[in-house]
Amino acid sequence: MVHTFPHHCVLSLPEALALRAQLRTENIPLVFTNGHFDLLHVGHLDYLEKARALGGALLVAVNDDASTRALKGRGRPIVPAAERARLVAALHCVTAALVFQGETANALISVLQPEIYVKGSDYRHKPLPERDAVAAYGGKVVLIDLLPDHSTSALIARIRALPTDS
Repeated sequence: MVHTFPHHCVLSLPEALALRAQLRTENIPLVFTNGHFDLLHVGHLDYLEKARALGGALLVAVNDDASTRALKGRGRPIVPAAERARLVAALHCVTAALVFQGETANALISVLQPEIYVKGSDYRHKPLPERDAVAAYGGKVVLIDLLPDHSTSALIARIRALPTDS
């Protein structure tokens, strides 16, 4: 079957809804995740590859700058949301990306109703704000093991520790 939906691009919400409708028509399960993806690194790639392996298409929602600042603190994001979304969308395992407002993806989850919602294994020991939104329509939540010692915060700390003499 030839897929006519867009690949590796940043979508608006209406475009994401059209993609979702097409995936349903073609009986392709949607995997959905969200996050900041500030300073893209191999830990992000590993996570997204594992997410994509769970279904036929992977849609990634990237937190906008305001929610990243609110959740991650002063000085974040380092990379603006439009650029973060473009980088994420370009990864081979990502079908498409979009930028969203707000500190949770609950509104997007409610309208897109992905078959599988993915987050990192760090949510095994803390509340997952989107869990109830996924449960409301019968979706499945999957927690993916993260590569140890691969986080944007750790990367920022390593950059800060670099010697300043050249």
